[in-house]
Amino acid sequence: MPHAHAPPAPPVLFSFPSSAQLTDALAQFIIKSQKESIEKKGRFTVAISGGSLPKLLTALIDRPGLKWDKWQVFYADERVVPLDHPDSNHALATRELFSKVPIPASHIHTIDPALADDLEELSDAYEKELIREFAMKDSARFPIFDLILLGVGPDGHTASLFPAHELLSEEDRWVAYIEDSPKPPPKRVTFTFPVLNHAIRVAFVAAGASKADILPTVLDQPEAGLPASRVRPVSPGALYWFVDDAASAKVQYSKTPFKL
Repeated sequence: MPHAHAPPAPPVLFSFPSSAQLTDALAQFIIKSQKESIEKKGRFTVAISGGSLPKLLTALIDRPGLKWDKWQVFYADERVVPLDHPDSNHALATRELFSKVPIPASHIHTIDPALADDLEELSDAYEKELIREFAMKDSARFPIFDLILLGVGPDGHTASLFPAHELLSEEDRWVAYIEDSPKPPPKRVTFTFPVLNHAIRVAFVAAGASKADILPTVLDQPEAGLPASRVRPVSPGALYWFVDDAASAKVQYSKTPFKL
């Protein structure tokens, strides 16, 4: 008989009075996740998305306990632009974080913008980067990240998975491309739900009143099926939300006091 996964665990919602407290708690959480992963397998695999997220990771700079040489970083989604372009998630993450910490450049896995004219080839090449890091070591059907960090847009999108888009039903590919993103720039690559939902930990991060209207739909009405609501890691994965009180002002979902 096929092995049945236990149902996904419900999200854990942490809400903080200020964005400074949010970023500090998120840094503590990331360090603890890193420690557990390195103790278990000698490396820490992380995926991050763009948007406002890299700015919320700055509490990691100069923090003790970080073993940057053990990190392997991927992008949960990326805009198909040159890596130094203002729209590039990698450019933003480099400016906000990676240029200020001692992470080896070879441990940050980017798309190959030279393949921008063929999105199929570009997404295949990025999938091969994942295969090199994961398939040789874990031999799993999908890569199992130690931690994926995501944001949420005002329409409920996450990574580059947008409401009502055909990519929401992708079940086989690890990396898919989109040519018609409702948000510019139109060409992007993104991890698919199977990759997001096989992570050991997924943490959404959202700050500010601009997130206050979408969070109740994502957290209180998951049946609405917004992309962010469909991130539910399979057992034994866990899902966390790190938000500030401005973002969670209208949420009914129960909040959990933060402790490690």
